Amino acid sequence: MMISTRGRYALRVLVDLAEHQGDGYITLRETAERQEISEKYLESIVKDLVKGKVIEGLRGKGGGYRLARPADEISVLEILRFTEGSLVPVACLEADSKPCARADSCRTLPLWEGLNRVVCEYLGGFTVQDLLDFVTFS
Repeated sequence: MMISTRGRYALRVLVDLAEHQGDGYITLRETAERQEISEKYLESIVKDLVKGKVIEGLRGKGGGYRLARPADEISVLEILRFTEGSLVPVACLEADSKPCARADSCRTLPLWEGLNRVVCEYLGGFTVQDLLDFVTFS
């Protein structure tokens, strides 16, 4: 499994917004500059995060973006599923996949199910607040 720049940047944006949440709405330009990410690329990521109700935006003077809920309520797993799509290691574990005819006799299925469980538990165990705390105390 490889997390794309889209997923990694989404997490960086959320940590940045969490870090500056006391400043009100944060412009995309400010975040892009601090994170050294193209503002144009961030626009598409932010648009999806707004659609997913993870952040909220305000247009006009004094506008920008902020977290839509507390940082400790936004899990890393939620964000990566949202930005990356599925994180399952094999297609047969996709929620909407057709049942595999070999599932009952597949010797490798328990391995993939276990890997999927470990990944979900691990990523689900971290929030944006945890990432902020890593940055703050590192």
